[in-house]
Amino acid sequence: MKKFATVLLLNLGIMGGMINIAQAENAATAPDELTEIVTGIEEAANNQDLDQVISYYSKDFKNSDGLTTATLSKALTQMWQNYPQLKYTTEIKSWSKSGDELVAETLTTISGIQTEAGRKAQLDSTIRSRQYFQGQKLVRQEILTEQSRLTSGNNPPQVKVVAPDTVTTGEKYNFDLIVDEPLGSQVLLGAVQEEKTGANLYLNSTLLELEPLAAGGIYQVATAPSVPQSNWLSAILIRGDGMTMITHRVNITDEQ
Repeated sequence: MKKFATVLLLNLGIMGGMINIAQAENAATAPDELTEIVTGIEEAANNQDLDQVISYYSKDFKNSDGLTTATLSKALTQMWQNYPQLKYTTEIKSWSKSGDELVAETLTTISGIQTEAGRKAQLDSTIRSRQYFQGQKLVRQEILTEQSRLTSGNNPPQVKVVAPDTVTTGEKYNFDLIVDEPLGSQVLLGAVQEEKTGANLYLNSTLLELEPLAAGGIYQVATAPSVPQSNWLSAILIRGDGMTMITHRVNITDEQ
């Protein structure tokens, strides 16, 4: 399962040191320079103009998952081939100035339809992020929250996701996907996997082995690693009339 939301978000940026949220300014006061960059990236992404998107990136661009502009270009090309009419919408939630950097916290929603072998799949993603700009170029990226949902079939399972966005090192936490409707006589199949984020996963799918589920959903207890990092939780639920796939990011921090 690909990490849909993150791949698509990366043309809207984020990563690196924390800012003082108390000093963040209201989005309404954002300088023209910042709004023009964010709007320009959004328009380029909606037009699937790869050269224009990459032109907003610094040659020294850094990303916490290890992506470079080269690997990002490959990931975006692949995603746009799969989803030829993606729609991006980005809203600046707050901003600040730190030295010679402009820092923007944004909320991005992404939606699109994939058609393969006559079957359609609907992608919906929501990402909250922090973007660092210097000299009108995106230099660093940090993803704060991320979740994507891919559905297909006449009646894909309606799933409620219960999972944290951030946990501390060594903490136990739940990753639950609860089907919000009676199954009747239908058999529900599912699978779940946790893995550390990484550049290689943007271009390669995660293989999930399906198993019959005894209850109406997936209920997983995970333990955060002992070092700070970001993990993807991937899950799939399938029954005879539809499928739902979820990717949820959990950021692990050593801050109490």
